[in-house]
Amino acid sequence: MAADDETNAPRGIDVHTAHIARIYDYWLGGKDNFEVDRLAAERVIATTPTVKPGVTANRAFLSRVVRFMVAEGVTQFLDIGTGIPTADNTHLIAQAASPESRVVYVDNDPIVLTHARALLSGVTAPTSFIDADLRDTDRILEGAAELLDFTRPVGLLLIAILHCVPDEEKPGQIVQTLMDALAPGSFLAVTHPGIDQLPDHMAAAEKALTDAMGYRVTFRTHEGVGHFFTGLDLLDPGVVAVQEWRPESPPPPTTTGMWGGVARKP
Repeated sequence: MAADDETNAPRGIDVHTAHIARIYDYWLGGKDNFEVDRLAAERVIATTPTVKPGVTANRAFLSRVVRFMVAEGVTQFLDIGTGIPTADNTHLIAQAASPESRVVYVDNDPIVLTHARALLSGVTAPTSFIDADLRDTDRILEGAAELLDFTRPVGLLLIAILHCVPDEEKPGQIVQTLMDALAPGSFLAVTHPGIDQLPDHMAAAEKALTDAMGYRVTFRTHEGVGHFFTGLDLLDPGVVAVQEWRPESPPPPTTTGMWGGVARKP
């Protein structure tokens, strides 16, 4: 579905307010976005030229992490803040490495839901989608339990989503609630915009996204991102720029503005 013509937008989609999933789609070169999303995306690019290399590196991080988790014996994944489907979706990566892998996607944008229904209609492997906000942990866990076996390890993927939850809404507690429901041996993967990577540029990008979307986004420091792994065993090399997490080839010398890390539940 192309979203170039706002008059043909699916019912329930707000074409007047930018949405992070559609902004991200634009940055990745997708076409499922509206004028309001493109304007917001370009404002961020103007303040932070590293944003497009950042989202590309972020996507590559996801691929490496999923392959790593499968190699560690994890064949169940809970991907929250999925975004609009693009190349190398989680279920494609996981099921290429282990065909029995089960994947549950979670997002709250109607365009993502539309794509997910079309995408999953042709998928024979066990994959499902939940229409929910990250904050609604009860709904997420209840829905995910219909496909995933929580007595076995799960890979929880929170890729470029936690900055949409301000500090007063206790994002760390949200992460802890989700991880508490998962079995020992489960993994948590997080990527997050880093306010302390190119501070002036990232502060301007934070403001541009906040102004465009009508709610505050919160870019965090290296230390702040590290707090999401409290109580877990943080894996080497720790919280690093996403392109530096176990690269499969020498990482580019570009500053991406994104922190990333992976931890195991003891």
